[in-house]
Amino acid sequence: MKGYKRYRRTPVVNYPEREWPNKQIEKAPAWVSVDLRDGNQALVDPMVVSEKMEMFKLLVKLGFKEIEIGFPAASQLEYDFLRELIEKDLIPDDVIVQVLSQCREDQIEKTFESIRGCKQAVVHIYNSTSTLQRDVVFGKDRQAIIDIAVDGTRWVKERAEKFPGKIYFEYSPESFTGTELDFALEICTAVQDVWQPTPENPMIFNLPSTVEMTTPNVYADQIEWMSRHFKDRDSIILSVHPHNDRGCGVAATELALLAGAQRVEGTLLGNGERTGNVDILTVAYNMFSQGIDPELNLEDINEIVDVCEKCTKMGVDDRHPYAGKLVFTAFSGSHQDAINKGIAAMKTRKSEIWEVPYLPIDPADIGRVYEPVVRINSQSGKGGVAFVMSTYYGFKLPKGMHREFADVVQKMSERQGEVPPEQIMDAFRSEYLYKNEPLHFRKLQVTDLSSDTKTDFDTKVMVVFTDHGKMERVEAVGNGPLDAVLRGLSLKYGFNVRILDYEEHALKSGSDSQAAAYIHLMDGESGRITYGVGVSSNITRASVRAIFSAINRLQLGDRRQGTSDSF
Repeated sequence: MKGYKRYRRTPVVNYPEREWPNKQIEKAPAWVSVDLRDGNQALVDPMVVSEKMEMFKLLVKLGFKEIEIGFPAASQLEYDFLRELIEKDLIPDDVIVQVLSQCREDQIEKTFESIRGCKQAVVHIYNSTSTLQRDVVFGKDRQAIIDIAVDGTRWVKERAEKFPGKIYFEYSPESFTGTELDFALEICTAVQDVWQPTPENPMIFNLPSTVEMTTPNVYADQIEWMSRHFKDRDSIILSVHPHNDRGCGVAATELALLAGAQRVEGTLLGNGERTGNVDILTVAYNMFSQGIDPELNLEDINEIVDVCEKCTKMGVDDRHPYAGKLVFTAFSGSHQDAINKGIAAMKTRKSEIWEVPYLPIDPADIGRVYEPVVRINSQSGKGGVAFVMSTYYGFKLPKGMHREFADVVQKMSERQGEVPPEQIMDAFRSEYLYKNEPLHFRKLQVTDLSSDTKTDFDTKVMVVFTDHGKMERVEAVGNGPLDAVLRGLSLKYGFNVRILDYEEHALKSGSDSQAAAYIHLMDGESGRITYGVGVSSNITRASVRAIFSAINRLQLGDRRQGTSDSF
């Protein structure tokens, strides 16, 4: 790109003593939803009171203990919404609402007016501290910017001392990522000196990535540096508020947790200014996938998506991590095969640990079901088709049959694109179960031959079927019903066929269960091979139907070399 020289690199932190790269996330942070404030202000059509109420109830249901309500001093709608929550006693005792204000005395005064009657609240003030904004927006030096923060803190403290409920104080040096670290520490220390937090009554320092300016490791360095240089660290709750301008919001948050962050502000699905806030759901589900309790009730992703889409009037992308409709779907043949084998291995081993290729978590754990895991298109393979037949319809196709039937489905997908499960089953019926022409099996009678019968065979059968609609009958003997049926048909029509393989299984358990039988048949003249499938409540009849299915698929029923109907 030609214009790259117009940009310069954001300075990194010279911090060789960093320790975060050797750490692991061990527990969930304190989660703070800003859907009703930061998320709402970024909407084309901001939420009305009823939508805010629905979102608030969802957040409470999900287990958020801190919820930023909005900017009541700047918005009458948000002021009225907060008053409704308080006056109707809709805030649970274990939930703390958070309100935002600039460091202006009139705004802080109205903010305290908005929370009157509230049992507990976080009052969150901020002012921008970045080098660029000090220069081009405010035209102020460092001391003037510190004075703004100190004055705002003093005004909050004066009102908090008179407030009958519990006030938690939060300060954000906005645009922290564009602020020199020594100045960020200086202004935070000045605020701390005014508020005077203690370990019993700590204050919150929120260090936002207001604009994501560099790689996540640099943000982690900044967070760890601040964490290690704060005075009276045990009197401070270190919070982060990452945005997603570079698409690294989740990574930046996770590294910030390694670096000492204890609290995360974000939105459910990443909504927010520009490219959004950090997606709390993704961070939480990432923890879940590593065996860490995210301490949120996120078992029903479908409900979360439905409420968010309704209230924000924004759709969730099909590929959005965890929440997208297609994220637990495999189209690739090799992926489908691996998923199929992974799930089968877990069942065989009776493993309680989730280990399935390409699926980092069990979709069922977040309210999804297995149906959409494997979907079939022109990129799919034999494993995917077999998975659909097994998962949806209970047919455990023999391994040798996977490719044969997959080729049938492949041709369908090349014509129409994705092939849904019901069409796959329709094709299976047409190709195998209903392959009844020209020879259509009707009736079977099996007789065990006594040991004193002068024959080398132990079974006699009588088979009734139609040939191009004409009723026919064959009687034959053999070693077992299948051998006898095949011998009879071979003699009648001059077939030269043999069974290569045979499998059977129950389609479901119980007294009314049906059995599925699979016959792998080879035509001795042409060398062609195919499978036939039969289903019946009687396994012998299912097997005979499979023989007729295979003979019809091999197109052997039109041969008329023999004429006898009994032997």
